Amino acid sequence: MNPLSAASWLSSLGVAGVFLVLFAETGLLVGFFLPGDSLLFSAGLFCTTSATATVHLSLPLVLVAAVAGALLGAQTGFVLGRRGGRALLARTSNAHLHRGMSRAEVLFTRYGHAKAIVLARFIPVVRTVLNPLAGILDVPVRTFTVWQVLGGLLWSIGVTVAGYLLGATIPGIDQYLLPIIALVVIVSLIPLALEILGSRKQRRGPGS
Repeated sequence: MNPLSAASWLSSLGVAGVFLVLFAETGLLVGFFLPGDSLLFSAGLFCTTSATATVHLSLPLVLVAAVAGALLGAQTGFVLGRRGGRALLARTSNAHLHRGMSRAEVLFTRYGHAKAIVLARFIPVVRTVLNPLAGILDVPVRTFTVWQVLGGLLWSIGVTVAGYLLGATIPGIDQYLLPIIALVVIVSLIPLALEILGSRKQRRGPGS
């Protein structure tokens, strides 16, 4: 099984793969490379295939697994952060995680707790490190829980349903899964690109 491939997770583990990927990506630092966005979108598409197709999933079960993985994963990451996340983040040498942590800190500074927690759901890598970072920064448990639930529902249900609606609208769309996944990945990186550009402009100052 290819851990970077959404289709591989879904064909091998089905609905269980949805839960595992989302839990690891949002709750465990080691899951930062997992295909959260593309997996949700692909799972939605596979809910529209025929029952005899290679991969066919049930939309209600996918939604339950997606929501459970996203919410439980984020809360787990938060708890781990409160209990020793600073030492854990300090020990990691992965450049992607360190960049993600910097972006997460920028989100907290610029938007405050509530908006940052919701926005992070839609930014790869940032959604992995923001949850333990929130625990490290002693974000109130109630504040974190309320907003991570809201963000988690919007992200997990929204992306899954988007894939489902596309599959239901265009018969046979699953035959073009690879280019569609590539497009989803590109779109999911747009918030990160905008955040980077905004940070650079802010560092240069208004007159540069």
